[in-house]
Amino acid sequence: MQEASFCGPPVYLLGLMAVTLRGRHITIMVILKKQVPGMDESALTRFVAQSKRSVRLTGTINVLVTNSRELKRLNRQFLGKDRATDVLSFPTARIPANAITGDIAIAADIAQQNARRLGHTSAEEIKILVLHGMLHLAGYDHERDDGKMAREEKRLRKSLRLPLGLIERNRQTGRRTATRP
Repeated sequence: MQEASFCGPPVYLLGLMAVTLRGRHITIMVILKKQVPGMDESALTRFVAQSKRSVRLTGTINVLVTNSRELKRLNRQFLGKDRATDVLSFPTARIPANAITGDIAIAADIAQQNARRLGHTSAEEIKILVLHGMLHLAGYDHERDDGKMAREEKRLRKSLRLPLGLIERNRQTGRRTATRP
């Protein structure tokens, strides 16, 4: 497997899929290293394209769906935190349009546990995590923005017909999310 680094975890150069959405060519790379019930690469790629448009991002977005062990390794390597998490986002430096916007890594096993606990499908949970990661790629930071990201996540979640968002449910339980370097 070839790798290249762009201010974050490795960008895997396999599985590149070009998508045309309403006449706009969008490049998205989705790698499902861990299968998710009810979701394949094609369905996830369509959702990434849809949410990317909703968040108004340009450029290539890479999404890796893997396991918690790999998320723990990425979290330790790039953020200095030796623990697994459900989603990590790695925005690139702001460079010209059609360049790489950033990477999102998702732990499918944690997503599946959360989905069972919250009463929705694993595919819906992956979509919630993609949306959360997209907002971080767009520059939102729920730890520093006085609720701006939470409001935008809630608005987009409703328009994309997704269940309770990551920030909302973590506020309800008192849990913090940590997805940015």
